[in-house]
Amino acid sequence: MGRGDFSRVRAEFGLPDRFPDAVLAEAERAVDAGPRGERVDRTDIPLVTIDPPGAKDLDQAVHIERLGDSGFRVHYAIADLGAFVTPGGAVDTEVRRRGQTIYLPDGSVPMHPAVLSEGAASLLPGQVAPSALWTMDLDAAGEPLAVRVERALVRSTEQFDYASVQAAVDAGDPHPSVALLPALGELRRSAAIRRGALELQLPEQDVERVDGGWRLVLRGRTRVDAWNAEISLLTGMSAARMMLDAGIGLLRTLPDPTEEDRAWLRHSAGALGIDWPEEHSAAEVLARLDASSPAAMALSMDATRLLRGAGYTAFDGTAPELTSHAGIAAPYAHVTAPLRRLVDRFGTEVCLAVSADAEVPSWVREALPTLPALMEASDGLAARVDRACLDQVEAWVLADRVGEEFDAVVLRANGDSAEVFVPDPPVLGKAAATELPEGRMVPLRLVEADPAARRVRFAKG
Repeated sequence: MGRGDFSRVRAEFGLPDRFPDAVLAEAERAVDAGPRGERVDRTDIPLVTIDPPGAKDLDQAVHIERLGDSGFRVHYAIADLGAFVTPGGAVDTEVRRRGQTIYLPDGSVPMHPAVLSEGAASLLPGQVAPSALWTMDLDAAGEPLAVRVERALVRSTEQFDYASVQAAVDAGDPHPSVALLPALGELRRSAAIRRGALELQLPEQDVERVDGGWRLVLRGRTRVDAWNAEISLLTGMSAARMMLDAGIGLLRTLPDPTEEDRAWLRHSAGALGIDWPEEHSAAEVLARLDASSPAAMALSMDATRLLRGAGYTAFDGTAPELTSHAGIAAPYAHVTAPLRRLVDRFGTEVCLAVSADAEVPSWVREALPTLPALMEASDGLAARVDRACLDQVEAWVLADRVGEEFDAVVLRANGDSAEVFVPDPPVLGKAAATELPEGRMVPLRLVEADPAARRVRFAKG
């Protein structure tokens, strides 16, 4: 178990510890004034939220029902920050500076003041809240027939976490609002594999507080996680289609991998002993892997090579040359997490205008060209902070175990070093060694665990 706090990480990356007084005051005034704009009353829809336990910044609420005999109607309510944030005001200026909420094990650095993100703008159970309500009619295969989005008042009826929804599904007693989530989620997941969407099955580390300290755990991913993610992806894909049809928007893009990269991954699979039939795509091969096997972990690590170069692409008037996201295998836009990510508020405003056959607001048009740089900067900062926190806990947890031997999966070998995964405790680290076999479990000795440097190293024997 590791001990300590993350104040050094916060200081190193210059993370703010409070909001300016003017920002807090403006947020309070916005809440007191109530949500702006006309909106339809859809509090009759029994929406529910599915989030990590204890979450208060609830961006999405969902309800799925039958459309005809075999289709689906998805209601997906997204928190509407446009109801509270004044363009060009103090809150708007501050959230553009922050870019996104940054999460650390001992607490988040929120993008919005809590009175908004955990209060009036959050889709908390029992609270009437403003939302951008997506209504998506799908056919029996789960493909969109009609999509619209409108400003609405909604009320979530229940707040669930992934494990509780999964347990209810497994017991055959799911909540009525998400009873169709397994069927639709599986249809959408199958469609994603046919499109060529890539899902990497790499171990996901997490940090838990325990007895005044911290421990590393593997983040379990339930089937509900995957199904729920498909609803968010469906919404983002629908938003991107809307933007492209209207000739204005902001896409999340990723170039297609080169033929050389595809060939290299196929060769890697062969070297790892993974069967890859000639007619199967990378998406099909990765989807059928046993995520717990060392060879599957190694191939997923190698597949990260196919997912390089993600960015944000703004356009107004002419569609950009690159419109798709190779990992999703379709055009895609961020619109489902506006409490936690800057770009979603602007994408939502574009879609609301397009769906209403109205002009996109001038303040949105003016902001679009600036957003890619803002998001890339905040994405980079969030990734570095996340890695620093994990490195810190790894060093804390292993500090008194230097010299011990651990079983480790070799994820990637490169000359005289390798990236390795130790299952217990779950650590992603470096090993100084030559000729380590990728995709194999090997014994390694811990030679360094330095909490001050946040560094962990292993070596052979």
